[in-house]
Amino acid sequence: MGRKRKGRPKQQATTKGTKQIQPLITAFLAEHPGRGYQIKQILKGLGVRDRKSKEIVTSAIYRLEDQGVIKRLRNGSFTVVANTNSIEGVVDYVNARFAFIVCDDEDQVDVWVAKEDLLGAFDDDRVKVILKPTKHGKHPEGKVIEVIQRYRDEFVGRLEMSTRYAFIIPDFKKMFHDIYVRLEDLGNAKHNDKVLVKVTQWPERDKKPEGKIVRVLGKAGEHNAEIHSIMAEFGLPFEFPMAVEQEAEEISDQISKQEINTRRDFRKVSTFTIDPFDAKDFDDALSIRTLDNGNTEVGIHIADVTHYVDPNSLLEEEAIDRATSVYLVDRTIPMLPERLSNGLCSLRPNEEKLTFSAVFELDENGTVKREWFGRTIIYSDRRFTYEEAQERLESGQGDFAEEVIALNELAKKIRKKRFKAGAMNFETVEVKFKLDNDGTPLGIIPKERKDAHKLVEEFMLLANKKVAEFIYQQVKKGQPKTFVYRTHDNPDPEKLETFSSFARRFGYQMDINKGISKSMNKLVDDIEGKPEQNVLQQLAIRTMAKAKYTTEEKGHFGLAFSHYTHFTSPIRRYPDIMVHRLLQHYLDKGKSEDKEEFEKLCLHSSEREKRAADAERASIKYKQVEFMTNAEKKDFDGIVSGVTEWGVYVEITETKCEGLVRMIDLDDDFYEYDEQNYRLIGRRNKRMITLGDEVSVRVKATDIDRRTIDLIFAEDDY
Repeated sequence: MGRKRKGRPKQQATTKGTKQIQPLITAFLAEHPGRGYQIKQILKGLGVRDRKSKEIVTSAIYRLEDQGVIKRLRNGSFTVVANTNSIEGVVDYVNARFAFIVCDDEDQVDVWVAKEDLLGAFDDDRVKVILKPTKHGKHPEGKVIEVIQRYRDEFVGRLEMSTRYAFIIPDFKKMFHDIYVRLEDLGNAKHNDKVLVKVTQWPERDKKPEGKIVRVLGKAGEHNAEIHSIMAEFGLPFEFPMAVEQEAEEISDQISKQEINTRRDFRKVSTFTIDPFDAKDFDDALSIRTLDNGNTEVGIHIADVTHYVDPNSLLEEEAIDRATSVYLVDRTIPMLPERLSNGLCSLRPNEEKLTFSAVFELDENGTVKREWFGRTIIYSDRRFTYEEAQERLESGQGDFAEEVIALNELAKKIRKKRFKAGAMNFETVEVKFKLDNDGTPLGIIPKERKDAHKLVEEFMLLANKKVAEFIYQQVKKGQPKTFVYRTHDNPDPEKLETFSSFARRFGYQMDINKGISKSMNKLVDDIEGKPEQNVLQQLAIRTMAKAKYTTEEKGHFGLAFSHYTHFTSPIRRYPDIMVHRLLQHYLDKGKSEDKEEFEKLCLHSSEREKRAADAERASIKYKQVEFMTNAEKKDFDGIVSGVTEWGVYVEITETKCEGLVRMIDLDDDFYEYDEQNYRLIGRRNKRMITLGDEVSVRVKATDIDRRTIDLIFAEDDY
């Protein structure tokens, strides 16, 4: 111990590490706020004598300076910062120069932070930030003083090697640092491989993060390597654990007479599935028969997954973790092993299958007169593709044509009522790819939605809606029932007004006072077939709140349902498994389940759903970029889909691919960004580039690693 200092004893600094030393340094400086101490004085004040301890304390001093807890004066001495009140939030790394901290406190404006003040924080990391006296535009300026939690520690990227070291160039667009890798940490990776790297040392000051390669995904640019890269980037599983597969294989495929006797028997009722031609799992089937009173009975039969998946099993744990199947351009990453998803639970034709059903008696107007929910057994007579079902609707010929047509007529009446009640009528354009054996895209084909698709959709919506209402009616009777709902909040009024002003630029008037749904649906009808259709629909969807899973008994704005759930896809969605279990529990007169436990599962499922959607979009974008790389060099018609301070986004009409015309490539004039009106204006020629403009572009460059397309305007557009 050193000499005692007046008022308190000195504390000997040891080699515990910089984090343990930092409070001692701060406390020492805080005794005389405003006074500066040289490093030698701090070392002496803390009674530090040995060389190793001096190095640790010195390192801690510099770290505290980086964190903004202490500051260096002009003479090189250090003093404690008077106001170290901090704010917590999440990093939104905008570009290589700066980031915003999205604060937990919704009333706090996002904080602008320069790269050098981020303390090595990356996108989505949780941090603690202090405010500076300066501002950056309308945003307060800040400095990160602590990285509380790293969002990810693994990144996908391309390996670049030199003779003495290597580094990874990350695919993730918001990762602006290369990751240094020592040669001994390369494993079997080679130059230009796509790899998964785990960060072992986070960056300090101007140093790069360091990492170790944990998985080689293949050669950059190869189909499988790029798809594996997307899977790794989003943390998607490559395979099921062996123990989970084994558990699935051990499930018996025999259906006992005892089990059949506990169920309602639909094996002699006309039943069939309607799915995409390449579907392997069939989790829903429709049955139809005419009743003696002239009404029609329609059964929506859903695979009884919960009969096979025990709540305490490894299968259950894996299903919870995955929460959803993921559909990439060339493969499905299933929630359940193939033994269940394509076998036991798949409602294949000419096989007896266990199901959980919603059965409705409908009159000629499509009004539900009676409903029933419970476990059943079915025998599917036919497996229809959408194309085959559509043939029956158009020609009136073929097996089960009468049944398919009858279902379609009822579906149209139910659909008409739904839209009259205020349901949104968005029909976004989705694309699929024609791939060769190597995965190379040969063409991009817009997905068509015909009556056969809408028929199936309408009855699935009916089942989901009625199950939710059935449970909620019990809540209204004073019997609380924890349940899983699918909710969708009303749109934000400010976003709605912004979208309305965009629509006016195209000549479309929206009278929101007469009803949001009504005005939106009129707009959808007006823009059908127009060049701006896809852009306006995408913008309209962005104004809407995100649908989510929750135990709160709220409604679904987009569908105009007072209550809604997901009951119809338990093979590919974990919330549907929860719904099946809860519904059966309440049919058996069980008491309400633990709300908090199910709310956690709902939150997890919503997060996993977002991850799946992001991964699916990334795989589509990758194939679009690859297709445009190999596309014929020519001019393409497009429409301006976004305007930013760094350039103009254009969606190519023919392929639905989106690319960026960078500001630097607009060399006919100096363009200024009009943030208020989302447009660029030429300073000299006054040319305006506005959202929705029809333009002609050609491909300048593509980057498969970053999944980006750089465009330039065709010469005749100047």
